[in-house]
Amino acid sequence: MPSARPEIRAIYWDIGGVLLTNGWDHEERARVLQQFAIPRDEYESRHEEANDRWEKGELSDDAFLKQTVFFKERSFTPAEFIQAVRAQSKWLPGGAKNVISRLNANRNLTDGGLKMAMLNNESGPLNDFRIESFGLAQYFDGFFCSAYLGMRKPDPRIFRAGAAMLHFKPEECAFVDDRANNCAAAAGVGMHAIQYKGEEALTKALDALGVRLG
Repeated sequence: MPSARPEIRAIYWDIGGVLLTNGWDHEERARVLQQFAIPRDEYESRHEEANDRWEKGELSDDAFLKQTVFFKERSFTPAEFIQAVRAQSKWLPGGAKNVISRLNANRNLTDGGLKMAMLNNESGPLNDFRIESFGLAQYFDGFFCSAYLGMRKPDPRIFRAGAAMLHFKPEECAFVDDRANNCAAAAGVGMHAIQYKGEEALTKALDALGVRLG
């Protein structure tokens, strides 16, 4: 007789594209580059390698911007540019805020109930800004950001580390992300991965795992 599926004891959440808008993805970059009249191809040719290191905590904001924007003289300051980057962050229309709020209101942590944690790719300062600005600390028990772990999704190690740091087995954890490759990587280590496609679909997927919103 097959063994019963383990109870879901923790849910790990991507933030950009699930709860908030992305922090520094294609659309956000396009708007900010246009705002400062920076040619898109000029920036993008420098973005990928620097962004990987930035989101792994290997580059500070200043070092990242020096490589991608301020490799030549500009008419604006790094502080002005970072301010514009941060201004792109908003609650995601159609995002999972209601689902997370309902889960948070109904879980009972004192009795060892469901845990929730962030698991996202972001630079440290941008991650901290978004947590503070949107009051995300009220929802989560852990904040596993690529910049502080030194690895980025879809690296399988980041999912194993996130589970281990809350003392769970991957099969006891669900993971929600809007990107298919990240979901595939999480599933590959044993997590129950859910690709975010709206609140209704998410609610049904969680319900199928035995997670009720209350």
